[in-house]
Amino acid sequence: MLGSQILVAAAELGAGGIVGIAVATLVVGLVAGFFGYRLWLKKKQSDAETEYARVLEEARLEAKNLRKDALLEAKEEQHRLRNELDKETRDRRAELQRQEQRLNQKEDMLGKKEDVLDRKIENVDKTRKELEAREVKIKEVEEELKNHSENMMKELEKVSGMSREDAKAQLIGEMTEEAKRDAVGIIKEIEREAKEEGERKAQNIVALAIQRCAVDQAAEATVSTVELPGDEMKGRIIGRVGRNIKALESATGVDIIIDDTPDVVTLSSFDPVRREIARLTLQKLVADGRIHPGRIEEVADRVRRDMDATIKEAGESAVFDAGIYGIHPELVKLLGRLKYRTSYGQNVLKHSLEVSYIAGLLAGELGADEKIAKRAGLLHDIGKSIDHEYEGTHVQIGVELAKKYKESEKVIHCIAAHHGDVEANSVEAVLVQAADAISGARPGARRESLEFYVKRLEKLESLANSFAGVEQSFAIQAGREIRVIVKPDRVDDAETEFLAKEIAKKLENELEYPGQIKVNVIREVRKVEYAK
Repeated sequence: MLGSQILVAAAELGAGGIVGIAVATLVVGLVAGFFGYRLWLKKKQSDAETEYARVLEEARLEAKNLRKDALLEAKEEQHRLRNELDKETRDRRAELQRQEQRLNQKEDMLGKKEDVLDRKIENVDKTRKELEAREVKIKEVEEELKNHSENMMKELEKVSGMSREDAKAQLIGEMTEEAKRDAVGIIKEIEREAKEEGERKAQNIVALAIQRCAVDQAAEATVSTVELPGDEMKGRIIGRVGRNIKALESATGVDIIIDDTPDVVTLSSFDPVRREIARLTLQKLVADGRIHPGRIEEVADRVRRDMDATIKEAGESAVFDAGIYGIHPELVKLLGRLKYRTSYGQNVLKHSLEVSYIAGLLAGELGADEKIAKRAGLLHDIGKSIDHEYEGTHVQIGVELAKKYKESEKVIHCIAAHHGDVEANSVEAVLVQAADAISGARPGARRESLEFYVKRLEKLESLANSFAGVEQSFAIQAGREIRVIVKPDRVDDAETEFLAKEIAKKLENELEYPGQIKVNVIREVRKVEYAK
């Protein structure tokens, strides 16, 4: 409106008036703007103050709330700390009370112990004084006894005619002899118990092994003679100018001895197989009646073939009976040859089977290798099958054969050690030794010649008689026991024990025998008086 008024006024005034009006309008506008701006600033200031007051009030309220919350938290924390402090204080107070109680108890106990210790000290002092008094009395008694003993010793020396040194030496000698007798008695008792226990266990094992063995125990002797139906048959065996007997010896490889013995022809050869072939050939020829060189060769060849088959069958049967497998065929044949080999009248093949059975059973009882023991027991005497053909002992030959036919080292060692040629280093080797001794030493197993038997008994008695103090000795029980009678004035009871051990040791070192020999030393004292 003001503007329109100004425009109207300007129109009326003209141009000069317009400028004045414009200036006036500008001034008015500036004044109006100034006052309007101040009004706006006041309003803005008023709004700002209001907002400030509002914010300040909110800040004051928030600060008040925060302070209130902080105070609450501080109070709660203070309360919690106070509770913890109270609890810790109570715990410490209780612990201190407990410690105080323990200290009081210890003080009471220490007080009691001090009282007891004081009483003990008083008793010890009292006992010490009593002991000192007794010690004085004992010294007085000892002095008195010493004087009395010296007087008695002087009297004893006068009565006995011996000095103190002589009496002491005699007493020491008597005590030594008594100790020696006691020691011998103790040793004897220990040895007796150990021997009884060892013998009992050994007997049980060996008896069980032999019982389970169950083989034929009869001894077999090789026949080296052929019975004839009459003496006229001897002439037919000899033949014209001896051609038949020469053909027979050539075909069989044995010596045929025809002497004055009626109705008997003797065959001689180191080879038992050849001797058996000759015996069977001669028996067939005598039974057939046709005896001439051609017939002799024919029958000998047939018997030899049959003998080879028999030998092989015997070896295979032995291997089967022993329950052993994998033996070389040549060793099987050599085993079969042992059927016609004897040792002291004992058939070697049966002996080998027996050793195999016993060694295997012993190994089973003792937890050793049963297969090795049985195999080595069967092959231990394999060298005897050809020991007449080669130099060396049957042990050496057996070892060479076992090596040749690829037997194991354990079996070879058992063969080498079964007669003690080498030291046994395995349980199986020891068991083969024991089984060999059991089989060879059992009653009826072997037959010795009378001359060898008598010489062995004489040697047994002479070894026993070589000891000082021995009066007589007698070999009894076929050489399995020797009874030695000693002179009672030269050998006392204690020395008999040592003498028995020495005799047994000498027999072991110098005498060869199967099984064992019992040494029985006898000392007898007889006193005779007559009533008159």
